[in-house]
Amino acid sequence: MLTRIRNAVMSHHETVSIPHSRMKRSLLRILRDEGFIENVQTHRDGAKADFEVKLRYYEDDESVITGLKRISKPGRRVYVGKNEIPRYFGGRGVALLSTSKGVMTSDQARRSGVGGELLFYVW
Repeated sequence: MLTRIRNAVMSHHETVSIPHSRMKRSLLRILRDEGFIENVQTHRDGAKADFEVKLRYYEDDESVITGLKRISKPGRRVYVGKNEIPRYFGGRGVALLSTSKGVMTSDQARRSGVGGELLFYVW
């Protein structure tokens, strides 16, 4: 999902199609709430479902998403405690975590007092 978004941003596409999953739905909802993407719609074709993600751009055709960096990977999972949650780019970037209370941003996790798997940074 992150690679599809990154490639679409670099190519200045207006929308990108992403295969459906519950984890991706949670991540896309947070990206929409944080203002990195414009809108998310679900398209069903029989048993197959896709997300149609509308990317967000500034008026000068510059993307709101300037970078995405995956942290936790299948070969090396990265977990952080509630006191180790990072601030990315001095608070301008957002770290997304998978916690026992669901997927949330680093600020939400800090306020809830939970740690979890550090998924990726977006700025």
